[in-house]
Amino acid sequence: MRIPQSLLDDVVAHAQRDAPNECCGVLEMRDGDVLAVHAAENIAASPMRFEVDGPELMRLLDAIEGRGNDLGGIYHSHTRSEAYPSQTDINFAVNWPGVEWLIIGLKPDEPERRSYLIAGGEVTEVPVEVT
Repeated sequence: MRIPQSLLDDVVAHAQRDAPNECCGVLEMRDGDVLAVHAAENIAASPMRFEVDGPELMRLLDAIEGRGNDLGGIYHSHTRSEAYPSQTDINFAVNWPGVEWLIIGLKPDEPERRSYLIAGGEVTEVPVEVT
């Protein structure tokens, strides 16, 4: 994943704004480049998990695909733990094959950002190149 600093800043600001609850959103991408960040509401309003409203998600996906781009990533925050997929994340990822999971960890003093591919229960960290 390659993401402009300004878009990464938007994701981190979303995570900090929604704390103590997790934030969530999607990354519009093409060929590994993040083109836009689309914040979503965490309707679970929980510090332990996130849930995006189905119709809202469908509108986002339709708009992204309408521009000829891809849902390349799902982002969310971890407000009480490091930026590593939880078992809930791993279970949910089965529905989104090939999509990167950008996680913003707010536990340390400085927000931590890490991205993963999750397939068949296996978690593989992938580099985040900030441009």
